[in-house]
Amino acid sequence: MIKQRNMDNVFLWTVFGFLFFGFFVLASASMGLLVRTAGADFSSIIFQQIIYGLVGCIGLYFFAFKVDYKILRRFAFPLLIFGLVVASLVFLPKVGFSHGGASRWISVGPFFFQPSEFLKLGLIVYIAAWISSKKRNIADFKTGFLPFAGILAVAGFLLVLQRDVGTLGVIIISCVALFFLGGGKIKHLLVGLVIIGIALASLVYFEPYRMKRITVFLNPSYDPQGAGYQLRQSLIAIGAGGITGKGFGMSAQKFTYLPEPVGDSVFAVFAEEFGFVGSLFLLCLFLFFLYKGFSISIRAPDDFGRLLGAGIVIMIVVQSLINVAAMVGIFPLTGIPLVFVSKGGSSLIATLVEAGILLNISKYGRT
Repeated sequence: MIKQRNMDNVFLWTVFGFLFFGFFVLASASMGLLVRTAGADFSSIIFQQIIYGLVGCIGLYFFAFKVDYKILRRFAFPLLIFGLVVASLVFLPKVGFSHGGASRWISVGPFFFQPSEFLKLGLIVYIAAWISSKKRNIADFKTGFLPFAGILAVAGFLLVLQRDVGTLGVIIISCVALFFLGGGKIKHLLVGLVIIGIALASLVYFEPYRMKRITVFLNPSYDPQGAGYQLRQSLIAIGAGGITGKGFGMSAQKFTYLPEPVGDSVFAVFAEEFGFVGSLFLLCLFLFFLYKGFSISIRAPDDFGRLLGAGIVIMIVVQSLINVAAMVGIFPLTGIPLVFVSKGGSSLIATLVEAGILLNISKYGRT
C-alpha cells in the first residue's frame, strides 16, 4: 500500500547543517585570498555564495513541496536535451568562459555558472526514467546496454571537449551504479568499463597535463614546484592540522602557498583548521547523508523514485569523496568541488535542488 507521509525532517536538517557548515568553512578559506590576490574582495565572495545558497533553497523548497517527483519522469527527455544544449553554450564566444585552459563556465553578468552540474541531474533523471520503463529489457545487450552506453558517450563527448574529465568520472560512476541497480548485467558493465578504461587512457596519453596528474598520483614527490605543487601543499596543510587542528580561521597554508583554497583545495584548509578529528567528522556526515538518501530511495513507491533517489545520492557522495581522496593523494587531482563547501554557485544550487527532489520522494512510501 502506498501512502503519503511526513517529509524526512532528519534529512532536511542534515542538508541545512551541511549548508551552514560549508558557508563558515568557505568564509575561513576565503580570507586567504585577501593576502595573496590583488583586488580580492572577501565580502563579494561571501555575498555571492549567500545569493547562490538562497537561490538553491528556493529550488529545494519548490521541488520538495510544489513538484511531485513523478512529473520529472514525463519530462525526463526534455531535461536531458536541455542539459546537453546548455552544456554546449560554453563553446559560444562571449557566452562561454575559460579558466586554466578549460571551457566549463557560462558568464551571466558578475555570475558564472557551470552547466555540467545541471547536465548531471538531467542524465540521472533520464536514465532513472529510461531504466524504469525498460524493466526486464535492461539486461539485454542490444536494448539495454548499447542505448545506455550511447547516452553516456554523447554526454562524455561534450565534457571531454570542455576538458572536464572530473565531472565525466562522477557521471560514469553514478550512471554505471544506477544501471547495475536497475538490473543491468555485470558482464555488460565489465565490457563497458574496459571501453571506458581504454578511452580514459587515450585521453591521458594525448593530453600532457593529464599524464602529469597521473604521474603525481603515482609519485607525489614528482615535480614539487610544477605539476605536483597542489598535492604537495595540500598534504602539508593536512599534516599541519594534526589530530585536532589549529582552530577555526587559523590555517596558514590558505594565506601562502595552497592553490584554489576556496575551490577544490577547500578540504585541505578545513583539515588544517580542524585536524583529523574534524576530517573524520566530515566524512561521517557524508556517510550519514548516503545512509539517509538510500533509506529514502528504498522506501519510494515505484522504480523511478527508487532509481532517481539512489542516483542523486550516489552522485553527490561520489563527487565529495573523490574531492577528498584527491586532496590526500589517493586519487588523481580532478578539479571538482567539495559539495556544500567549495565556492561555486552552480554546484550549490544543483545540489540543493537534488536534495529537494529527495525530500519530495521521502513524502511517499510503501507499507
